[in-house]
Amino acid sequence: MKNKILIIDDEAQIRDLLAQFLAASGYVVTTAGSAAEALTSVQRDPPDLILSDLQLEDADGLEMIGRLKAVLPTTPVILLTGVLFDAEVVRDILNKQVASYVAKTSPLSRIMAEIRHLLA
Repeated sequence: MKNKILIIDDEAQIRDLLAQFLAASGYVVTTAGSAAEALTSVQRDPPDLILSDLQLEDADGLEMIGRLKAVLPTTPVILLTGVLFDAEVVRDILNKQVASYVAKTSPLSRIMAEIRHLLA
């Protein structure tokens, strides 16, 4: 059975690029362009992993991830963001909300390595 991944990003180009890349790598991919879409999606078809942007137009990314984790407490979340944090903030976020933090500027191979690690 193929793993299901939910991609949450309000930038259609990034969402589409990641979806195409992950689908070509054998994953079943669902996308959401907003926090509201993401919450509906996880209730309808729970993913095995969530890849989410931090900054969304309609919600604070960390707040949304908290709501997603309330529905799917054991589902790993990779935070994908262009915002740089200092090491202490990243550790705090990782300990409370997400399984991994990857910069948007990371190569797709780095994102894939995190996904494979978390779904292993």
